[in-house]
Amino acid sequence: MPERSLVLKLLSAAIVFGAWEIAGRIPVSYAFPTFLDSMAALFAMLADGALLTAFADTLRPLVIGVAISAVLGIAIGLAIGLSGWFDWLFSPIFIVMQAAPLAALIPLLVMVYGIGLTSKVFVVCIMAMPVIVLNTAGAVRNTPASLTEMGRAFLGTRRDIILKIVLPAASPLIFSGLRLGTSAGFIGAILAELKITPTGVGDIITYSRSIADYPSMYAAIFSIILLAVLFLNVLEMIERALFGGRFRGHASD
Repeated sequence: MPERSLVLKLLSAAIVFGAWEIAGRIPVSYAFPTFLDSMAALFAMLADGALLTAFADTLRPLVIGVAISAVLGIAIGLAIGLSGWFDWLFSPIFIVMQAAPLAALIPLLVMVYGIGLTSKVFVVCIMAMPVIVLNTAGAVRNTPASLTEMGRAFLGTRRDIILKIVLPAASPLIFSGLRLGTSAGFIGAILAELKITPTGVGDIITYSRSIADYPSMYAAIFSIILLAVLFLNVLEMIERALFGGRFRGHASD
């Protein structure tokens, strides 16, 4: 039930924020502010426009990277799921990408592409694309054989089977993979700003830490987490509207 889910989410948030406030008041560390202090810093940055300007810088590589990852990731995932040869050739690459510590590749990207937008987009892509590719490939492989056999029995061409049977059957899991990939893309965007050049929200985090303005630092971290959660919940609502009873998974829960 949607109402029960909302109540549980609000209760979970209240527990986390309450624990945060208590830990800040004990205090656990001088560098750990209370929840209320952090929220005061958050509203102050919103009021003077600093946070909105930072988000404009952060969202640019994120949106470009996620869009590229979605288009290429779904296309490659379909090819892997439909072709045994393509699976044998490319699946290991994306499995390694998903398992490897990709932060170690950032210095190489900087050496090749510099410290501009291109490097940051690549970081988002290498974080988001493996998730989308592997989920799409798995969804295509798990298409019920009875459906594809029925398509062949009705003399459907390979194109008809892919477009009218495989894709509709795999769409819910593909969309769930897209949500997970978007979540990884948020991580990649902030990682790029912290490791390549401090811009956007990453710049606020780095600068606030350097001057020991810990409420602002935690406020910036909280803001990007909040944006990611809101974005994933929007995608979840779109998924519910598109697939209804076939809805699978709650990546944002």
